[in-house]
Amino acid sequence: MLNVPSQSFPAPSSQQRVAPSGRNKVSLKPGRSLMDWIRFSKSGRDLTGLRGRLIEVTDEELRKHNTREDCWTCIRGMVYNVSPYMEFHPGGEDELMKAAGVDGTDLFDQVHRWVNYESMLKECLVGRMAVKTSASIKAQLNADKQSGPVNGLPPAFPTLVLEPPSAVPPPKAPPPPKDHRPRFDWFQTEAMVNVVVYTKRKIPNSSCAVVDLQGGALRVEVLLGKLSYLLHLRLSQEVEACITVQTLSAVGKVQVSLRKAVVAKWDELGEPLQSHDSFLRRKDRGVFYRECTLVSKTDVTHDTRLFGFRLPCGTHMQVPVGRHVYLRAPIQGSEVVKPYTPVDRALMPHSTEREHANIVLMIKIYPDGALTPHLDGLNIGDSLSISGPEGPFSVRLLCEVTHLYLLAAGTGFTPMARLIRLALLEMGAIGKTKLIFFNRKERDILWRSELDTLAGQEERFEVEYVLSEPCDGWSGQRGRIEAAMLSDFLRSPEGSKRLVCVCGPAAFTELAQGMVRELGFSDEEIHTFQG
Repeated sequence: MLNVPSQSFPAPSSQQRVAPSGRNKVSLKPGRSLMDWIRFSKSGRDLTGLRGRLIEVTDEELRKHNTREDCWTCIRGMVYNVSPYMEFHPGGEDELMKAAGVDGTDLFDQVHRWVNYESMLKECLVGRMAVKTSASIKAQLNADKQSGPVNGLPPAFPTLVLEPPSAVPPPKAPPPPKDHRPRFDWFQTEAMVNVVVYTKRKIPNSSCAVVDLQGGALRVEVLLGKLSYLLHLRLSQEVEACITVQTLSAVGKVQVSLRKAVVAKWDELGEPLQSHDSFLRRKDRGVFYRECTLVSKTDVTHDTRLFGFRLPCGTHMQVPVGRHVYLRAPIQGSEVVKPYTPVDRALMPHSTEREHANIVLMIKIYPDGALTPHLDGLNIGDSLSISGPEGPFSVRLLCEVTHLYLLAAGTGFTPMARLIRLALLEMGAIGKTKLIFFNRKERDILWRSELDTLAGQEERFEVEYVLSEPCDGWSGQRGRIEAAMLSDFLRSPEGSKRLVCVCGPAAFTELAQGMVRELGFSDEEIHTFQG
């Protein structure tokens, strides 16, 4: 069953739509961008109304601050006055008001799990939620058992200091039955240590395992649909930096092999670190970053670059088709995080030459953007924090598909690039892959030469371009997305198995999705890449 998310969170001008979220975008007033908020929050204004004091907030006090002009919310036990942030919130004031005067942790995690709110809202910190003691909790439970008045008086409740809702971990999805839970084991030779994760289910390929070896700590995360299994240990002895990962998909086995720095027998593998041997919903697990090195930067168009990053020697990570990663960088004292979808170095492979970059990103540079000017200013050899794979897309959606339709606007093309390659090289059942590509001007079309060449060489692939601001000599389609245009584009033989993928700015994605539905496509036949 396809999930068709209806929400988005990059800025309206951003065309990196890559991850499902829980809200709709709104148009912000001029001067209300992320960079404007960073500058505003660093201006020295008193954004809490407390003149720099931090206070302890009870649940009763938190509930009082529930209006647009006086809005407090709690995230993981910390209380913030978000009133000054109202006009800057990309999801609009109404979305922010859902967390007014209450614990907003769950709502925040649904949409913003990857955002460093501590940095972004640092100047809005009111204080910490008050915590009640274990004794008072027991007293309250005993008092709750009294069903009526005693001697004509209401039951006497002890004085309690309220505990923040966020102090209690959010409810987790019930784990699978015990015997279905992944487990790990290890064995060694004189020169090698081998760590094995048994997932007890079929797994797609090596892209499901993300391995990081940093400073003697081994972190192995196995991605299993909406769940992930984490092995996290500080190794008992030193190993060399390079690692080998083998995946046996049919039996669900992942083996990580490490070469010992000193040939000797180990008495133990290591000591557990945070969240070791845990099996959680992926959205409940924190985003992990590693420092990657910029090894290449080339122009694609007048305002779009191709950035190539190399993973650390101790990292094994392959981003599956249709998934994205988060880039994180310190900007003017705040931590800015944005999602981007990796592409290959070229639309189709030109040679078997080894690629120097492990992660290649096609990014449009916005002069007033929060992150892209920083990226554009990176020099070869500079480092950047990059997360592991995120997003719900699975190649299983393509099973039995015979006709694949791709609707892209601007850099919404990025997830389509690898989809095209996958469909033509590995999905023989897909008899036709069609791309309709919307841009403002001819110079904005990404990889046009490669797309045209591929369409000329491969009869299973077709591409159409639509420009909203074409020059006089443009012979292709003009205008913006409309139902009549899509009706022609989406025609397919009777009985065909269809899938429509959509990616672009929020307004484009929502409009396209609605039009495709009106043309008779079911939700199971539509997938939207959204941020």
